[in-house]
Amino acid sequence: MTRRIGERDSIISGIGQSEVGRRLGRTAMSLTVEACLDAVSDAGLATSDIDGLASYPGGAMDGLTPGFAGPGTDAVQDALRLDLNWHSAGPEGPAQIQAVINAAVAVAAGLARHVLVYRTVWESTAQGSGGRQGIGGGGGGGGSSPRLGGTLQYLLPFGAVSAANWLAMNAQRHFHTYGTTRETLGTIALNARRNAGFNPKAIFRDQMTMDDYLNARMITTPLCLFDCDVPVDGATAFVVSHRDYATDVPATAVGINAVGTAMHGRPSWDQRPNMEESPLRAAADAMWGRTELTCSDVDTAQLYDGFSIITLMAIEALGFCAIGEAKDYLSGGQRISLEGELPLNTAGGQLSAGRLHGFGLLHEACVQLRGQGDERQVKGEPEVAVVANGGGPIAGTMLVTRGIP
Repeated sequence: MTRRIGERDSIISGIGQSEVGRRLGRTAMSLTVEACLDAVSDAGLATSDIDGLASYPGGAMDGLTPGFAGPGTDAVQDALRLDLNWHSAGPEGPAQIQAVINAAVAVAAGLARHVLVYRTVWESTAQGSGGRQGIGGGGGGGGSSPRLGGTLQYLLPFGAVSAANWLAMNAQRHFHTYGTTRETLGTIALNARRNAGFNPKAIFRDQMTMDDYLNARMITTPLCLFDCDVPVDGATAFVVSHRDYATDVPATAVGINAVGTAMHGRPSWDQRPNMEESPLRAAADAMWGRTELTCSDVDTAQLYDGFSIITLMAIEALGFCAIGEAKDYLSGGQRISLEGELPLNTAGGQLSAGRLHGFGLLHEACVQLRGQGDERQVKGEPEVAVVANGGGPIAGTMLVTRGIP
């Protein structure tokens, strides 16, 4: 490697997470503050040391669906009485993990030294007893629906009101082209449930059989109930610091080895030229082009699983197997088990532990690299983890390591 890889000037010095649960009845701010203070303390810092703040998707997105967005950076800055040299939040970028990537870039550029990054969801409480609404399912009082433009104007009239519907099309096409089956997706769901059994914060910890999976009610063919993530209340936070702070981190510093932020092709859920291939491919290729590491160096993968098909396509896009070969790669589930060659979503992922919107996956990567996984700890002192966020036309990836690169 001859060029400078700027993100390597940054480390994850602290991690934090609030209480996680269904309908906790807590405010988004209370969850956020709990996670943020946890992360700052874990980094061995005080709030007075924090000079940067980042989040996804920002407070302006709060009206999209109930509980989707946590408090904005201005509200958190005020709540924690932070003096900031840099701050950023927004929905447009390489998926949820963009907030962490933005923080790493800001630190590398010298705009801040210690950036607090958070993601808060409280969908479970916000939605109450009304069920989980699809995109465009709320608003427009008096029983009317909101007027929507863009892609949604072509999807909603046909009942495609959720990312589940849109991604089911990817799944059907993958099934048709490559012979993928529901049992293939089931290995991802069963693996998540098994791992969740070792995670005291996980929502679903009772073990599940393939028959349980196959007999679950269908949501949008071929995705059943257990192919879909679990809405929860919770917040996750990180402190991203300059690498020269690594020797002062109370726990093991987690290095940021490389990130992937590329977006190629049409930014569409349903108009891409190859519906069998994840848009994550561009971000993954960019990430691998920024590191000397390869797939064989990865000790654990924490891959977005808003729906199981996303995870399957991410495994292919990252190069752990060729496009179309996930059926064979996942057969039997041994490769992705805690004891396998690529332990996957070791805390239970979003399918069983709860939908912390990608940030829970990076949190778990840090837990594993620090050796703090307890019963779910990957054996052999893992040194490299890959994290992927995003499930539609945008995606981001990150390689993190035990210690600085």
